[in-house]
Amino acid sequence: VKTWVQQVVYEKLGSYLEENPRVARRIVEKNVESARAREAARKARELVRRKGALDSSSLPGKLADCQEKDPAFSELFIVEGDSAGGSAKQGRDRKFQAILPLRGKILNVEKARLDKMLASAEIRTLITALGTGIAQDFDSGKVRYHKVIVMTDADVDGSHIRTLLLTFFYRHMQAVIEKGFLYIAQPPLFKVAEGKKETYLKDEKEMSKFLLARIGDDRSLTSEMSGASAAGAKLVTLIEKMEEYRGHIARLASRGIPEGLVRALLDRGTSKSDFDDRQRVEDLARAIRVFDFEKAEVVADEEHSSWALEVTRRVNGVPKSARIDADFVGTYEMKRIREAAKSIGAFLDGPYAVTRNGETERHATLPAVVDAIYESAKKGLAINRYKGLGEMNPEQLWQTTMNPETRRLLQVAIEDAVEANEVFSILMGDAVEPRREFIEKNALNVRNLDI
Repeated sequence: VKTWVQQVVYEKLGSYLEENPRVARRIVEKNVESARAREAARKARELVRRKGALDSSSLPGKLADCQEKDPAFSELFIVEGDSAGGSAKQGRDRKFQAILPLRGKILNVEKARLDKMLASAEIRTLITALGTGIAQDFDSGKVRYHKVIVMTDADVDGSHIRTLLLTFFYRHMQAVIEKGFLYIAQPPLFKVAEGKKETYLKDEKEMSKFLLARIGDDRSLTSEMSGASAAGAKLVTLIEKMEEYRGHIARLASRGIPEGLVRALLDRGTSKSDFDDRQRVEDLARAIRVFDFEKAEVVADEEHSSWALEVTRRVNGVPKSARIDADFVGTYEMKRIREAAKSIGAFLDGPYAVTRNGETERHATLPAVVDAIYESAKKGLAINRYKGLGEMNPEQLWQTTMNPETRRLLQVAIEDAVEANEVFSILMGDAVEPRREFIEKNALNVRNLDI
């Protein structure tokens, strides 16, 4: 019977599949997918997890493990490249700090199937080092380190590698994040040397504070418009507010809203209720048309039963449209600008005179005078801006980024799971159009752009 059944089934099924290629294709695809799933499961089971000291021989060769066996007291630094990995291995405390250098950018797991992901040597190395397993074998209770620290360079490539690693952890080891085990290292961006004294500064904000602290009573700033003058501690506070004001103004300008429009709103004391009166909005439109707008017209704001001002202006040759309405004057950005402008007060308008040791320099605008004061504070300093961890020797890397007594770490947490899931899908997924829309919408809000 077996031979006869096989022959009949073979002939009839073969004829059917030849006549119905779409069905045949679906059957083959299903078989292939099942084979891939079995292969992925097999590879996942083959990833050896450490259960004790005797299993150390199964750990990846790249991993420089620590002596501590208790995960609660162990740290793993995931480092970008062999150069930084070499410095980290020499600079670490090998009692409790392990180093895992990864070569290049890992696979984008948002786009890859599980079997393709497990075919990546770098990802297999990472899974084995962590000891949790993957997929249905994942067990967060077996993680070998309770501090998993992503330590990458402060450039574009470093940011990309960090994003790829965060995508991997979010999609395949989310429990590691939820337990609070995942961190991002914060290496310093600047080293400032004055003679033999060296100071490491985290970012631009810390650099500004450091420079302002060098301003003494020998320097004064005068607004030649109002005659107001400031020196010493008062000058430091004033420059901080000027820098804040300038930052907010620059961000609005990148969206097509120039400082002249903002000043018109401030000078008029414009509030939300002013947009209920069309004549006041018309007056505002007339006042700002001198600022080279392609469009500045009053329109009905049906949502609020009031009026709005629609403006269009070119920024770097690209037309940018904005809507000035009751919502705009109530935004956080405008609130901070009003507060900063109030603090600056009589120093809001130039020209300015900076006097030091009897010598006077004149500057026409607020940004120019702020830059000049910062530059004068840099005299006598040797400032080095780091682009990569490989630029630091082992002692510097330990002192600034790895020493628990002095380092800074950012703990990764999931505050809004729905939004996080959406952002990972948009930025790291296969669909191009949503990613393009996201970039176009948020491009002008970028603060640290390395081109």
